[in-house]
Amino acid sequence: MLRKVVLAGLAATAVDAFTAPSGFFGNRQAPAAKINSVKPVSARTQRVNGAASLRAAEATKSKLPASVKPGVVTGQALVDLLNYAKENNFAIPGVNIVGTNSINACMEAAAKYGGPIMVTFSKGGGQFIAGKSLPNKNDEASIAGSIAGALHVRAVAKQYGIPVVLHTDHCQKAWLPWIDGLMAANEDYFKTHGEPLFSSHMLDLSEEPLEENVAICKKYLERMAKCNVLLEMELGVTGGEEDGVDNSGVDSSRLYTQPEEVWYTYQELSKVQNGHFTIAASFGNVHGVYAPGNVDLKPVILHNTQKYISEKLGGKDKKPVNFVFHGGSGSSLEDIRYAIEAGVIKMNIDTDTQWAFWDGVRGYEAKYHDYLQGQIGNPEGATKPNKKYYDPRMMLRAGEESMAKRLMQAAQDLNCVNVV
Repeated sequence: MLRKVVLAGLAATAVDAFTAPSGFFGNRQAPAAKINSVKPVSARTQRVNGAASLRAAEATKSKLPASVKPGVVTGQALVDLLNYAKENNFAIPGVNIVGTNSINACMEAAAKYGGPIMVTFSKGGGQFIAGKSLPNKNDEASIAGSIAGALHVRAVAKQYGIPVVLHTDHCQKAWLPWIDGLMAANEDYFKTHGEPLFSSHMLDLSEEPLEENVAICKKYLERMAKCNVLLEMELGVTGGEEDGVDNSGVDSSRLYTQPEEVWYTYQELSKVQNGHFTIAASFGNVHGVYAPGNVDLKPVILHNTQKYISEKLGGKDKKPVNFVFHGGSGSSLEDIRYAIEAGVIKMNIDTDTQWAFWDGVRGYEAKYHDYLQGQIGNPEGATKPNKKYYDPRMMLRAGEESMAKRLMQAAQDLNCVNVV
């Protein structure tokens, strides 16, 4: 069936301890020693198999599903796109944005590298789009800004000629009113247009006990399924800090999700009629930027989880789960490619694109510094005007171009070039 769990594996959000279901494996710490409870694959085999498979995939990419067209992709077309990514061994860049400049940079990059893009709104990003001066006690600014950003994407996405996924990022239990507001917008949009406003939403309830996490996600998935919204949920803890979620001090043993946890989640969410979901399963992921070698990723966990669940389902489908990679800054290309080989279909990107946008602005200021010290007067003459240099569009465009360039590099790493 096309309805596969899009296991947004590679958890990346604010998560904390959760209790395993009774009878599975006792408390949350117990599985730490069982990371390779399924027979592990050697590092050398990982490298050889991963590289060979990706080369083969590059040479034999299948045709983009007919349901996937330029513009915002939702419902069955989104499921088809994610399955297409897994079948062809590439992952979609999932980029956190904060305004129309970063949104446009995402779509510009996707048009240039010839692949899909996932435009991702955070609660804080939505608030910023609405305006930081607005009250947000009941998430009203975060809701309004996220909706405004989504409508902007819908207004221009087709002009870029690529598939765009409209997604929201980490939502903890305390932030659920934000998602409630967005779901109301989805339902209203669905009544008029036959599809939701957003493609998918992520719930990050990994701070809660496992059973509660899954139960709440299941409840939301039942609502989402009625208007064709895909759910991404999280298992395990993504370390580091991002947009108000701080797990920088978490015990390292909690950075690794166990196959049993994923299987439990898969079973429960699969009970929802017409429900499509992804799961962020952590394998050592950490938010933020780190020098290579400072983050101990274990993508073999994803391979072992695929094997474990495949066997539970009878073994016909060798990769029944679609994973998502969170917290990937500083990851080696080898780890990224091996994770894609395990069924990763999206990789979240935030820290690197934030830097890239700033670096473009910084470079613009450095180049035209002497033209930006006053409205009149520059190296060309004391009465020469500087308006064309301090026009905000100039520095913002420099940021867009730099961010788009960084995303083109990310797409190359993710094997997401010339796939549409």
